[in-house]
Amino acid sequence: MAYHSDSSSSMVRLNIGGRKFCTTLDTLTQREPDSMLAAMFSGRHTICQESEKGHIFVDRDGKHFRHILNWLRDGVIPPLKDSEYAQLLREAEYYQLLGLVDGIKSALSKRKEDEELGTELTRIDIIKCIQSDRVKFRGINLSGLDLSKLDLSFVDFSYACLKTVFFSRANLQCAKFRDVDAEASIFHNATLRELYICEFTGANLRGAVLAGANLQSANLQDACLIGCSFCGADLRSAHLQTADLTNANLEGANLEGANLKGAKLTNANLKGANLQRAYLRHVNLRDTHLEGAKLDGANLLGAIR
Repeated sequence: MAYHSDSSSSMVRLNIGGRKFCTTLDTLTQREPDSMLAAMFSGRHTICQESEKGHIFVDRDGKHFRHILNWLRDGVIPPLKDSEYAQLLREAEYYQLLGLVDGIKSALSKRKEDEELGTELTRIDIIKCIQSDRVKFRGINLSGLDLSKLDLSFVDFSYACLKTVFFSRANLQCAKFRDVDAEASIFHNATLRELYICEFTGANLRGAVLAGANLQSANLQDACLIGCSFCGADLRSAHLQTADLTNANLEGANLEGANLKGAKLTNANLKGANLQRAYLRHVNLRDTHLEGAKLDGANLLGAIR
């Protein structure tokens, strides 16, 4: 039976897999006019209408159809569990409701981001932990915490998520940061070494602020340091082999004796930096800003300038 109506606001009774719903033709057709659901009531298609009560039968699971109707009425994505979102997404795709499909995917993506940024510990928890002798935060999500001015010496942060963590003026002597994700973290004026080497091997420190930090002899080999700020940082004898320092700001940094073998320095700012006795063999310095940099005794064999 083809569906016809004299009024776009006329009542429509639906039977979705045994569940009954009442709505209007406007609701079914206006928000998503190109959907299959709208096409079903365009008059161009034959649909199954029950003879007794006049319900139009659709052979789909009706569990989440109320969410579909609410979306068509208000354009609001309901708060659901991930498993329920998966079920609703399947129905939305069947009815070709592309706006609802995009909304569900955006809601899932935002939830995932929020879960990744949700910290597992608080600043108070950290303070309690560091009072013990041996502290390990390996693999812990500490995103967004303010850990400034704390004594975090000898703490093992390996494999932890440290996105946007504040370490300003913290004591990180001999701390371990192997393979951490510390993107956009703040280490301003932090003490990262006094007598021992700070370990940042393979760490993601993209966009981190380490201005004025004491990183003498720190191990930053293979680290992602894209866009980092090392203004005035002490990087004497630091290990920076194959580190990516693209767009990094090292203005005024002390890199005396640092090993930069294989490091990427594209568009890095090294104005006024101290590179005396630094190891720069085969490093591409062509697109690097070196105005006022000290290169006395630097090993530049094979360097591109």
